[in-house]
Amino acid sequence: MRSSLKIVAGVAVAGLALAGCGSKPTDTAGSGASATAAGAKVKACIVLDTGGVDDKSFNQSAWQGMQDAAKKDPALEVSYIQSQGNSDYEPNLTNSVKNGCKAIVSVGFNLADATKKVAMANPTVPFAIVDSGSNAPNVYGMKFETAQSGFQAGYLAAGLTKTGKVGTFGGTLLPQAVTDYMDGYLDGVNYYNQQKGKTVQVLGWNGKTGTAVSPDPSKGFNDKGTGRSITQQMFRAGADVIFPVAGASGEGALTEAEAQGGKLTIFWVDFPGCTFYPQDCPNIATSVLKGIPDRIGAFLEGVKSGKPLTGTFDGTLANGGTGIDGFNQFDAKIPADLKSEIATIKTKIISGEIKPATPGRG
Repeated sequence: MRSSLKIVAGVAVAGLALAGCGSKPTDTAGSGASATAAGAKVKACIVLDTGGVDDKSFNQSAWQGMQDAAKKDPALEVSYIQSQGNSDYEPNLTNSVKNGCKAIVSVGFNLADATKKVAMANPTVPFAIVDSGSNAPNVYGMKFETAQSGFQAGYLAAGLTKTGKVGTFGGTLLPQAVTDYMDGYLDGVNYYNQQKGKTVQVLGWNGKTGTAVSPDPSKGFNDKGTGRSITQQMFRAGADVIFPVAGASGEGALTEAEAQGGKLTIFWVDFPGCTFYPQDCPNIATSVLKGIPDRIGAFLEGVKSGKPLTGTFDGTLANGGTGIDGFNQFDAKIPADLKSEIATIKTKIISGEIKPATPGRG
């Protein structure tokens, strides 16, 4: 049976962060936020989206970044606030300021408006936001070109399927934060079909519309039962490789894969699935990643040094801001030529020879 890894607020022993995530020219040391004296204690707070600190996805990877930074620099005192719904966003951010947080990270595209409002009202406090661009002088934006890594995943899925059908679904079909993954996945499958003369079909996303757990983000990323139900439906329709972009709801896909006894393969999202679900690793071919922990670490390091980052970081395959994980227990199952093609695709995306489509951005 699957066990849930619970993490409590405060400083904990840190684990994995995506390596190689270098700074882009848009990263600049800001002067709009107050400088912090080197060596001084800094209270750093993170406001999470719905789904929970232990969602094994973007909330947890963001909290992991806070913990990693605190482990590296004990002068950082980190804590989190959990949002239960969108009405919590602004109060949670405002309370973080009132509670003396000197660096505040908000997690998710859904928090963009609240982050802008609270940041503009507190121009001397450095803010950062995951999955959104900078929207105020003292807000450091972190965006990730996940259509690039999703493209690799789609190609891999098409190469692994035995039925000729693969699937994907979102927690909520949010532009960029969710649908970029799905756009890349679809595009990667289509590219495989073009290169190989195949007709692999994608269930759950056509570039404009698709399947989601719920239109309400407060429900879409924390409903394992619906996540499993969607996975069952796709499996019954013939999909044997499924990519849930659904936070904790994606755990339902893992439950179904376990029940199918090796007939169903899952790709995890945002953070290495085998790290949080080692018992499910036999069913996880790879994970499609965002370099969230590294970027949060860079932001906190800048605040701590008195030079908070501003502008927007654009995470790509080239700078390590996104990518796919290793193949773990699937390594021996994936043909060498397919691995080589995945590596070549990365090179071609970086060079611009391949440009993954993102029609879901509207």
